[in-house]
Amino acid sequence: MRCCLARRDQGQSARAFAIRSSLKLRTGAIRAMEWVLIGVGVAALLYLVAVYNGLVSLRARVDQAFGDVDVQLKQRHDLIPNLVETVKGYASHERETFDAVIRARNAAASAQGPQSQAASEGALSGALGRLVALGEAYPDLKASANFQALQTDLGEVEDKLAAARRFFNNAVAEYNAAIGAIPAALFARPMGFTPKTFFDVGEGQRQALDVAPSVKF
Repeated sequence: MRCCLARRDQGQSARAFAIRSSLKLRTGAIRAMEWVLIGVGVAALLYLVAVYNGLVSLRARVDQAFGDVDVQLKQRHDLIPNLVETVKGYASHERETFDAVIRARNAAASAQGPQSQAASEGALSGALGRLVALGEAYPDLKASANFQALQTDLGEVEDKLAAARRFFNNAVAEYNAAIGAIPAALFARPMGFTPKTFFDVGEGQRQALDVAPSVKF
């Protein structure tokens, strides 16, 4: 009788030990899975933070590049009144050309945003081209030291403007590609990362901005 009871107790103890061991294993597996999920969540969060910071950096680069373009545009606008006054001294009856340049200059100076500025700068380039071309029609104007100096200054500004415009467009292309790629595309727009506009003056006027006016003495 005692032998049977002892065997029964041993069997119950073994079953209890097996149950406790199984529970421990399950608990350990659950905890391990929890840590894995926490690790994956933290890694995903860090990755999203890195993506967000990258977008912020690219947007700041676009804004800085546009600031550089704006500086060169203002320098260009500042040169035009002196150039017009110089030409007036030798070709005072070319009033239509002068008025066209001043109107285009004022429109360009008041334009806001890359798209509007690009369109107005394209029109200004055309008007400036006609103004500078008067140097060929008026030999005294062409020989003027002041006219030559202003043409040189304008050419330098045009070179800097072309470089600044290319840098800005490259920055915009990189930024737009970044916000359109996964995973940034999933949250970029709701968080204020919208596509930027290129500074595109059109194929015809692009050549005028990319190549400085030739100066012939």
